[in-house]
Amino acid sequence: MKSREPLIRAKRFQMDDMRRRIAQIEGMIADFDRMIADLDRDIALEEQRSGISDPRHFAYPPLAQAARGRRDNLRTSVDELSLQRDSARGMLTQVEADLALAEAAGEMERGGKSDAGARRRGWRAGETLRL
Repeated sequence: MKSREPLIRAKRFQMDDMRRRIAQIEGMIADFDRMIADLDRDIALEEQRSGISDPRHFAYPPLAQAARGRRDNLRTSVDELSLQRDSARGMLTQVEADLALAEAAGEMERGGKSDAGARRRGWRAGETLRL
């Protein structure tokens, strides 16, 4: 039978890669959330300074308007990244299941080889040799 070690190594690599990808996505989401909080503070300060909090008002501060646009774009990015993270988590679960299956098959294969040798000598699996 063919060894399953290359398959197991490939699955472990995929699993590690997916974990790194998930960590990167979560880091980006955290960074974007901090930026959103900063922009919210900037918007509130600018609105307080100008005394106008209605973005449709003709004299609404341009700085606050630009910050609102940036904040909204970041929120959209966070939503998209959350979808990517959830998808990556699903893929990680699948890769972990595939790895467990490949490792179990490898163990059975290794166990089967030792049992076959014992049977050729007249022993059964789990039996001890009596002298």
